[in-house]
Amino acid sequence: MSYSYRDLFVSASDGLRLYARDYGPLDGGALPVVCLPGLARNSEDFHTLAEALSTDAARQRRVLALDYRGRGRSDWDPDWKHYDIGTELNDVLQILGVVGIESAVFVGTSRGGLITMALNATRPTLVAGAVLNDVGPVIETKGLIRIRNYVGKLPTPRTMQEGARILKELSGDQFPAFGLEQWESMARGTWHERDSSLTLSYDPNLMNPLQALDLEAPMPDLWPLFEGLRPIPVLVIRGENSDLLSAQTLDEMGKRHPNLTAHIVSGQAHAPLLEGPVIQSIKDLIARAESSA
Repeated sequence: MSYSYRDLFVSASDGLRLYARDYGPLDGGALPVVCLPGLARNSEDFHTLAEALSTDAARQRRVLALDYRGRGRSDWDPDWKHYDIGTELNDVLQILGVVGIESAVFVGTSRGGLITMALNATRPTLVAGAVLNDVGPVIETKGLIRIRNYVGKLPTPRTMQEGARILKELSGDQFPAFGLEQWESMARGTWHERDSSLTLSYDPNLMNPLQALDLEAPMPDLWPLFEGLRPIPVLVIRGENSDLLSAQTLDEMGKRHPNLTAHIVSGQAHAPLLEGPVIQSIKDLIARAESSA
């Protein structure tokens, strides 16, 4: 089987092996793109976007799509308490240091968007532009409860088609626009084949930090992190039916950021697939980042 990407393995600071898909030319003048997935997702979610950006006839560019520790092809951590944003942020910096990326556009889905905001606060020159896919500085409790109810608790399908049916039964009401192709795409990012059977593409212990969350306590104030993005262009993608990023939060984000654009994906919820017209919106954001660099 031929792939459109190179396999990249990097050792984390604690020795864990981390994985990323590395698409496109290794050098050239185009601003690279770094893709950061959601909590229990992985680099598979960015394949369509990464191929579109890395093979763009107008300007090919390097695209890295990362697997956090405990997800995809990265090693599982023997201590689940390391499945936190601070550790994952350091892992991202470790990978980028090894490959020599000093400035990039970051595409962050859900948790990846939070890590993008934290990276900008930690290393402001690193983030030249940001795509926040269905995430913002206010995280709705309803969405967190829904995520906590399924992470690490899904039944194991016998085939990807059965996996697609499981996900449709779980989330079909939120994604009425999805067809079979989209559900199978979601399934490919949820399970993978090992020893002729399917297994989860993440460590089930990811549920432990979620179970430890006190959802009755006030959520941390993330507005300062978001407002740190004011010097750079930002694209916010929101699923029309999202229960994690509210329309009210998105409206307030637009008021607080002078260079923010929004793309609402109809018939989808948390988090929208990065395909179709969304890809053009991301290309437009990258062009804005390059013109202001």
